[in-house]
Amino acid sequence: MGNATEWTQLLNNSELVGLVGQSAEQIQNQVTQITQLAEQIQNQLNIYENMLQNTLQLPEHVWGQVENDLTRLQSLVNQGQGIAFSMGNMDDVLKQRFQSFAEFDTGLAGGETFSSSYQTWSDTNRDTIAATLRAAGLTSEQFGSEEATMAQLRSMSESSVGQMQALQVGHEIAAQQVAQTQKLRGLVSQQITMMGTWYQSEQAAQDLAQNRREEFFQSTAPSSSGGQEMEPRW
Repeated sequence: MGNATEWTQLLNNSELVGLVGQSAEQIQNQVTQITQLAEQIQNQLNIYENMLQNTLQLPEHVWGQVENDLTRLQSLVNQGQGIAFSMGNMDDVLKQRFQSFAEFDTGLAGGETFSSSYQTWSDTNRDTIAATLRAAGLTSEQFGSEEATMAQLRSMSESSVGQMQALQVGHEIAAQQVAQTQKLRGLVSQQITMMGTWYQSEQAAQDLAQNRREEFFQSTAPSSSGGQEMEPRW
């Protein structure tokens, strides 16, 4: 998942553990929100599909709402991928800093690491979306950026067939994201539980205590320049 980011390299171990714990809780809440939003978009696209079946073509103002929902869906996909990267990176950083964390049982099947599990999740999510687009005669590049997505949607809005195709593809991707983010939420929850168990363990306490001792002995003595020179008195 990559090397430690700059901010983690600047933190001492105690600060790192505190920030990681706080970030993990925030990320868990974010994953829950992404799941809920994907469900809302899935339901909304289903409404649009039903509307289109009863009319020749969705009016321009309604199609504008479709474009907005599909753009939001694309943003949710990107957020999920970013979360997987962040949580995998968090796992890597802690293993680099703490031997006891690297040796701690993840609870994952086959002794797999969280870092590799997030990478697998990310690859699967990306490949699933690409397969859905290919099945509709589209490519992931056409939906690779907001500009490309909007251009493709404008092109598809010119006919009822194109509109229906866009709605069906969006609906399927939204459904996939609901399922995938639920898996991501489970992975994040399991990682947070494991991190909490490790933090409360004797090994973690020893690691952090050793870190504090090293920081104390490596600290620079305050300067005595400009003041009275102190002489030892036995």
